[in-house]
Order: sequence, then C-alpha cells, then structure tokens
Amino acid sequence: MDTQAFLTAATFMAGLGGGLAGVLALANSRLRVEEDPRIDKVEELLPGNNCGACGEPGCRAFAEKAVGGAIAPAACTVSSVDDLEAVALLLGVGVGDAQKRVARLACAGGCNVARQRVHYEGTQTCQAATLAGGGGKGCSWGCLGFGDCDKVCDFDAITMDAFGIPIVDEEKCTACGDCVEVCPKDLFSLQPIERKLWVACKNEATGDDAESECAVACTACGLCAADAPPSVIAMKNNLPRINYDKNEITDERAIERCPTGAIVWLSDTGTVKGAAAKSVVRKTPLPTG
Repeated sequence: MDTQAFLTAATFMAGLGGGLAGVLALANSRLRVEEDPRIDKVEELLPGNNCGACGEPGCRAFAEKAVGGAIAPAACTVSSVDDLEAVALLLGVGVGDAQKRVARLACAGGCNVARQRVHYEGTQTCQAATLAGGGGKGCSWGCLGFGDCDKVCDFDAITMDAFGIPIVDEEKCTACGDCVEVCPKDLFSLQPIERKLWVACKNEATGDDAESECAVACTACGLCAADAPPSVIAMKNNLPRINYDKNEITDERAIERCPTGAIVWLSDTGTVKGAAAKSVVRKTPLPTG
C-alpha cells in the first residue's frame, strides 16, 4: 500500500471512530437513566454485611428496592433500630414490620448423650467427617460437633457447648443462612422466632434402636401427635412434623409425654422439656464404641 492510500485509510478510520464515539456519547446523554441519589445514602446506613438475610443478594440491591418502595426498611434484620428509623426517615416511609427469623438446630445429641461408635481422626470439620464414613457417630442423622456452623457465622451468633452442640444466640442471629448451607447433615433451618414448639431431632430410627444411640432421640412413639391439638402434628418417616402454617400453637401440651425430650417448647427463658422426659445428668462424653 502506497503512502497516500495508507493516509486515506487512516483518516477514514479515524473519522469513523470519532463519528461512532459522538453517536455513543449522544445516545448516553439521551438514554441515560439518572440513579436516585438516595440509593447511596440508604446503602451507607445499612450494615454492609451483604449477608442476604433480607432476601436480596446484597445491601446495594436492598437499598435500590427500598428506594423503589418494593421492600420495607425493617426487612434488614441486621440493622439497629436507630439505623432502620434513619432509613425510613430518609425515604419518608414507615419502618414496617418484619417477622424475625432465626436459625434452629434439629439435634440435641451432644457427646454426653449420643454415642460415638468410631473415633474419627481426620480433618476436624463436619464436612470432612461426613465424607469419611459419616464421622463415626452412632446416629447417622446427628450433629458431628466440629463447629463448621460456628466458623462461618459472621455475627458470633453460634457457639459450641461443652458437649459439641451448636447453641444459637437468637438476639444476634440474623437468619443469613450460612449455617444452613454449611451443615452437611441439614440440621439447621431458618424459623420465625414466634414458633415455640420444636422437634430437636432428625433421627428416623425407632424405639430402642434410636434411644440406644442417643438418649434424647425421637423414638417415634407418637405421643406428641396424639396429645397435640388436631392436625398440629403428623408422624412422617418416624418423626413428628409440625404444621405451623395452618395452626396457631399456643400451649405446651404436645411435649408433656415425650419420654426423651426430643420435642421441646422454646420459652423466653430457655428450652422446656415435658414432665415425662428423662433428666440428662451425665456431664462427660460417652465412651467410644
């Protein structure tokens, strides 16, 4: 290509590029949608954890929906009351109502009541132990006690008790769901805090077979279902299933005859077991084997 042809081509390409840039700049100025400046201000008032407890992928997405009126400030269960009121004041809306949810564990089988059949010496995590033959616990449904849930909780809402059972601080819990995702036994679920009747077991064995592995296991006796108000509890796969959606559960009658205390009432002062439940007195781990 001679010099003249090269210069002509270069000039053409430069002109074409400049023209396209001008078109894009014009389109941007005409078609650009101005973002509501309140979104940044709302985001600044949020905790910035991006935990997803509100159902949104992060605080920015929550701020966008809050500014658009699609979600109430109270849906951010991590924020303080003062911050929620500040968001509501900024947007000129009410704080709103949000039903607080918390993580709950369907197991109470610590090492003082549940048997460890094989000593596990691998990586000290629940996920690793599950892959290595289940971790050696006699109850294959039970909590392994290595604290994966404790480690992933960014809000210090979970601590391990002396017997290797996670304890959830409902005041600190934000229902972010990290413990639900990390538990290889699927023992955690997010529950409205108003639900007081709870089955602290996922064991599907029955009778003596269940109790021989864990003193606080459900034995599928069905007494709770018989004693509860009609249609509140149904037995399925040897476990009581509580119908929370269609029944208001206001009393503790379903727990009273449970022989192991596998079904409990979560009062404001602590966990209540029925009168028939055997007392747990052992304060040391059961022997392995």
